Amino acid sequence: MTSDTPEALESDKEIERIIDEIMASTPNLSDEQYRTKMQRRKEVHERRVSQAVPEKGLIIVNTGNGKGKTTAALGMVLRSLGHGYRVAIVQFIKGAWEPSEKSVFSFWEDQIEFHAMGEGFTWDTQDRDRDIDKAQAAWDKSLEFIRDPNFQLVLLDEINIALKMGYLSVDQVLAGLAQKPPSKHVILTGRGAPAALIDRADLVTEMTLIKHPFRDQNVKAQPGIEY
Repeated sequence: MTSDTPEALESDKEIERIIDEIMASTPNLSDEQYRTKMQRRKEVHERRVSQAVPEKGLIIVNTGNGKGKTTAALGMVLRSLGHGYRVAIVQFIKGAWEPSEKSVFSFWEDQIEFHAMGEGFTWDTQDRDRDIDKAQAAWDKSLEFIRDPNFQLVLLDEINIALKMGYLSVDQVLAGLAQKPPSKHVILTGRGAPAALIDRADLVTEMTLIKHPFRDQNVKAQPGIEY
């Protein structure tokens, strides 16, 4: 049963309603009323889980203007490594420096392939043709990992920027994603994810910028936070 069936949607709505009721009335609930509502919440959740598909390779998009898109993706990378899976990371725009995460992931060198294939931000390179060539080379490398059944997770970091800048075409990327094995997960990060990619994805998160130290306080990027 897929997540958009009427039964699944109704269960989700009931869970949300129960949570809203608990949050609105918690100070006034007796212990018995609280237990009753939580038991109902548990029953609905367990029914929802029992209806879920056991396993599916996901296309995951982290986009938006807020900070944390790559960081969230790297958290999934760590989980996969913890399960003993093989993981590949291809960075599209980054690459003019040695990213600190690359040195950390060297502890899992038997499980991970890490390729930083850009030459820095577009305002640094100032060479569109070279940027396109680098993006296409990174995409060719990405396709190798997408097709390879030995890799459970592939992270395409900042590929959405390459799409937004026109270095890659959306059709090209969608056609490549269609070649992944059914159980493989692929994460695509970067602001400005195109609508067609969002439509194709199974999980989409938009990071919303509320405050940022550089914009609001003129604080430079700091080690351990931005890089």
